[in-house]
Amino acid sequence: MNTEAAEPVICSAKGCRATATWVLAWNNPKIHTPERRKTWLACDEHREHLAQFLDLRGFLKDVVTLADWQADDSRGEAQAG
Repeated sequence: MNTEAAEPVICSAKGCRATATWVLAWNNPKIHTPERRKTWLACDEHREHLAQFLDLRGFLKDVVTLADWQADDSRGEAQAG
């Protein structure tokens, strides 16, 4: 059993050290396959700014809470195993 405390998840906005609560899933269609998802993490304050940045470029695919993203990831790992 892993007893180490999880490290805090930090916002991806430049200079921000706040705890992230959002996941912005994106890909660059010029270099990534359609199913590939890269992620940026965002705090409440920077979610909209980061989403607009990605959306303006046609990269943004989804914005979900970190808790929902982790729950989906856990289900995927359980099904794969």
